[in-house]
Amino acid sequence: MTQDPRLALLHAALNAAARGWHVFPLRPGSKRPALHGEKSCTHTGECSGGHRKWEQRATTDPDRIRAAWSRAPFNVGIATGPSGLVVVDLDTPEHKGSSDAPDGAATFGALCERAGQAVPDTYRVRTTSGGTHLYFTAPAGVRIGSTAGTVAESVDTRGWGGYVVAAGSILPAGQYEALSAPETVPVPSWLQSILQPAPKPAQAPSVAVAGQSRRYADVALANETRNVATAQHGSREASLFRAARALGRFVAWGDLPRHLVEQALQEAGEATGLPASECRSTLRSALNWSITHNSRSGATA
Repeated sequence: MTQDPRLALLHAALNAAARGWHVFPLRPGSKRPALHGEKSCTHTGECSGGHRKWEQRATTDPDRIRAAWSRAPFNVGIATGPSGLVVVDLDTPEHKGSSDAPDGAATFGALCERAGQAVPDTYRVRTTSGGTHLYFTAPAGVRIGSTAGTVAESVDTRGWGGYVVAAGSILPAGQYEALSAPETVPVPSWLQSILQPAPKPAQAPSVAVAGQSRRYADVALANETRNVATAQHGSREASLFRAARALGRFVAWGDLPRHLVEQALQEAGEATGLPASECRSTLRSALNWSITHNSRSGATA
């Protein structure tokens, strides 16, 4: 007799939680979170103290998981950061939309060989697109974020701010399938050195601190500064506010120094004609909020 999909997905969620992985529901047949967004938040229940995103609401509590999956055949998302995971997403050329794109598995294998190591034998999941997720345990006390293309083309990673679709989840193209190696091994040291920024000297000057920022933080700073500088009349303050909110998480993570973000956005805001005092007030409130509330944040695979 065919198993009830809802029951099978509940078991998938409970199995992941039993490993200590924090799960949350994804829409049935989809990779998108099933939780409400900030715009539709009623600020009640779990959100009574402020909107809580999927990463904050992910849980290992079996009772909460049973209650959630009793309502619908939700797919299972694993919040990698709270779960202490770094997941390497190896894409296929077809998934990148080009047969000329490199194969993620081959690229990662070459990187391992260059580091003098074999591809680690760790828990892995086959995706519905034919790609593979390699699960690694993050070092205790180390916060590793998510990346796209930082390691190599067709090799993305999911850590803090990201999630993966768990084995057992069902998409129109098929099912995510757990492969060999039930144990999750520590992230390779050579990979951690790419994903984790170099330690910042206690008395480092601002230029050195900025130079040590991760590539994606630097790119984000450049993009958000450009968005503010090119904002049209009527949307200038809103663009400045959004940019500060977006960059505040990098300040909270230690990837960008606050004064560098404030200086760049202040200059961009004033360049559009906003008064200096208005820029300072907007930046202060938006950055303070983001640093306090956005120390965790999303990407999926």
